[in-house]
Amino acid sequence: MTRDLFGPETVVRPGKPLVVAIDGPSGSGKSSVSKEVARRLKLAYLDTGAMYRALTWHCLKTGLDLQDGAAVEQASKELALELSTSANVEYVGVAGVDITEEIREPRISSAVSAVATTLGARNELIRRQRQIIDQHHRRMVVEGRDITTVVVPNAEVRVLLTASEEARMRRRGLQLGGTQTKEQLAAQVIHRDAKDSTVVNFTQAADGVITLDSSDLDFDETVETALSIVGKVIYGD
Repeated sequence: MTRDLFGPETVVRPGKPLVVAIDGPSGSGKSSVSKEVARRLKLAYLDTGAMYRALTWHCLKTGLDLQDGAAVEQASKELALELSTSANVEYVGVAGVDITEEIREPRISSAVSAVATTLGARNELIRRQRQIIDQHHRRMVVEGRDITTVVVPNAEVRVLLTASEEARMRRRGLQLGGTQTKEQLAAQVIHRDAKDSTVVNFTQAADGVITLDSSDLDFDETVETALSIVGKVIYGD
């Protein structure tokens, strides 16, 4: 149904807003699924997690104390961030420096929660996220941890993409090419979720948010299910 509904020549809600907000915990497949949904729907794409990682990279690069909330907040306001909003081009830069690969390194993953839980910095990045969404005329797939409830709670489609702990650990390990130990994976997936959940709820769907549990689904099945949700919300199918 979804392949016919969202065929190669289809433009969904032409000329009208269509924000697909996707939240979820680490390792749930948010990024890969969101990118493919954006491609299929011909929408822009925003990885909000990359913004927090870029700020973390900048703070570490400049030797800033991540426990100094005021300093982290100031850094967020001064951050010269460059971010691709195409699902086909992955690029993250700071002041002209390409950090696309670096922000996925374990040292960033282990430190990003300290930045993400700094409320002043979080508010600044949320402001930027909303600005980017508006720049794209509110036609975008946006993924992160507080998108459905804080960033764009009025999005046309809101989804919580989740999966079992076992599935999330396995997927993150495959994503990283088997370069991480079990302990490192646990730190990235389980421990980070526990830290981040102190400032945002991304484990339970809020009212009006549709839960997509991908524990027993492969990638293609998850994408198809996500597209079916969009179709049902937009067209009532």
